[in-house]
Amino acid sequence: MSADDGQLLSVTYSSAATADFDDADLAALLAQSRESNERLGLTGMLLYRSGRFIQILEGPRQAVRDLVARIGRDSRHADMRILLEERVPARWFSDWTMGYEPIAASGEPAPAGFRDTFDDLEGDTDERATLRAVRELSIWFRARAGGSQAPTG
Repeated sequence: MSADDGQLLSVTYSSAATADFDDADLAALLAQSRESNERLGLTGMLLYRSGRFIQILEGPRQAVRDLVARIGRDSRHADMRILLEERVPARWFSDWTMGYEPIAASGEPAPAGFRDTFDDLEGDTDERATLRAVRELSIWFRARAGGSQAPTG
């Protein structure tokens, strides 16, 4: 067996963009990410809003850790924060080398319970709250994209 022993790792992080990303910049980033992720056997999703990224990466443990470290050194990102790292029994995003959803700011008040950042979890030591928030976000993303709400393998 490989050094990863077949273990799948899922990492969710947030970061701030060091420069504004327009549609062309995001398209270029996605093309690069999708090609790289396919080559590395990684899947996941990316959200971008108001200069902030939230990304879930999943795949072989070492490949995920290596990519997260590379993103942490990428000059396009600042203030990177790991929100959740966990072993998973199956992939949540098995069909997506990088799912993406642009999130436009709305002029309407947010509905009760709506979450568009993880700012409220900053410094929170309750890992269950972070896990719950990340899972809610991934379910929301899959539902918007027409995906299933359970991991597939």
